Amino acid sequence: MASGKQTPRQKMINLMYLIFIAMLALNMSKEVLAAFGLMNEKFEASNSKATESNNAFLASLETKAEEDAAKYAELYQDAQKIKQLSQEYFTYLEELKDFMTKDIEDPTDYQVMDKSDYLDQKFFQGDNLAPEGKEFMKRINDYRTSVIAILGDDFPEVKETVETRFKTGDENGKVERRDGVKVDWINYNYEGFPLIASLTKLTALQSDIKATEEAALKSMLQGELTSQVSLTNFSTMLDTERNAFYSGEKFEGSIVLGKTDKSAKPVKAELTLDGRKLSEGKDYQLKEGGVELLIGAGSPGDHQIAGTLIYMQDGQETEVPVKNGFSTIPRPNAAVISADKMNVVYRGVANPMTISMPGVPDNKVSASAPGLSKRAGSNYIMNPGKGREVTINVTGTIDGKSFPSKQTFRIKDIPRPSGAIRGETGSVKMPKKNLEISTISAVLEDFDFDLNLAVSGFKIKVPGQPTVSVNGNKLDARAKSALRRAGRGDAVQIFDIEAYISNNKSYKLKKVSPVIIEVTN
Repeated sequence: MASGKQTPRQKMINLMYLIFIAMLALNMSKEVLAAFGLMNEKFEASNSKATESNNAFLASLETKAEEDAAKYAELYQDAQKIKQLSQEYFTYLEELKDFMTKDIEDPTDYQVMDKSDYLDQKFFQGDNLAPEGKEFMKRINDYRTSVIAILGDDFPEVKETVETRFKTGDENGKVERRDGVKVDWINYNYEGFPLIASLTKLTALQSDIKATEEAALKSMLQGELTSQVSLTNFSTMLDTERNAFYSGEKFEGSIVLGKTDKSAKPVKAELTLDGRKLSEGKDYQLKEGGVELLIGAGSPGDHQIAGTLIYMQDGQETEVPVKNGFSTIPRPNAAVISADKMNVVYRGVANPMTISMPGVPDNKVSASAPGLSKRAGSNYIMNPGKGREVTINVTGTIDGKSFPSKQTFRIKDIPRPSGAIRGETGSVKMPKKNLEISTISAVLEDFDFDLNLAVSGFKIKVPGQPTVSVNGNKLDARAKSALRRAGRGDAVQIFDIEAYISNNKSYKLKKVSPVIIEVTN
């Protein structure tokens, strides 16, 4: 552009050019807006999982602090501080996002979120920042500074990551644009952007908060872990090949440390079985990692082993309390059969079942019934056929003796599916454009099995228009044409939905209930 004083014509040309650029910026592709929306959803899902993971890490650090306060108490206090700072900042951003979308009828309709008015008016006043904009900058800077102060010099890698994630420009708070001009960080990132883009940026910022919290907690927990843990923090456990024994059998098992350290051999033990004192050599013997029991299983019922194991640690005797139990049961005369999902089996469904006998190995149990097949171990699949009942016959073999048993289950048909659009059933409200691109589906509400239902066709009725039959699960050209004649508040009916089970097309489902859509524009 030539230097010097501009003519009125040149000023007009420049103004038209600016208007043209602004129009291009505002006419953002609907597909791009939708892409931002999908990205925002992924961030939201990731943040939810990160919250669960971080809570688990904090709980582990709390446990360590209880076990070894000298090493972990201060770290746990710092972790709580970071957790509180993160939660406060996360909540502030969540509230800001809620205000951004409170006037939007459908928060998943990302294609209408193309305006930048909200943050432009909230954050900026002319060339200056509004009070809300100053608060936004204060929040991010305070969070970065506070977390770094808590981390100190013990976690340099985490500190460096926090600096990078929450950096707000150079020392003057500036960011250089592509044209070389430096602007304020907040203007560069939030001024003039479509609503959905700013919303996604705020969710990404929340994701950085969760990632920072996770990195800090992991470093605190792992930084102090040691392979040598005091024996006073251990409990004992009962190591047996099986949890129950038959009357008259010899008990086979050991009491061992939870760590199962083979070098940790007790120097002596003081044990009782149901209050009776046990003798070394006769009832038990010391071994590496714990004590091997030589007792019998005893009479049917619950039995308690209690006492103390004594270990040498740093030249001194250290006591580890023992309190474990086991059960002795009589030999079985009936099988235990249960349907994993319910007390009935459904026709047209692969019903998972567990069939076993107490104390009998799975390879010694046999089961038979029409439609029953074995998968592995005690797991079976039942695909019932005709009729209203099916009887399962089971035989267990112990020491060459057979123990037969049987049980009868009711057979029920799959309940009536419901028509759905966007996963919603019954009566739904939505704009015509959303209905045009939506998928018609069928769902089994409150059904214990997750069946993959597909739709091959349906009928659509628009008030004042002929009924249109559609092949597939989306509106075709004829259906869309009829839909365009619907007015605001009209009730569009989707009925005679043809649904089937994807992996069992031969099974005929009951008639699918319709779905009613109230047009909102």
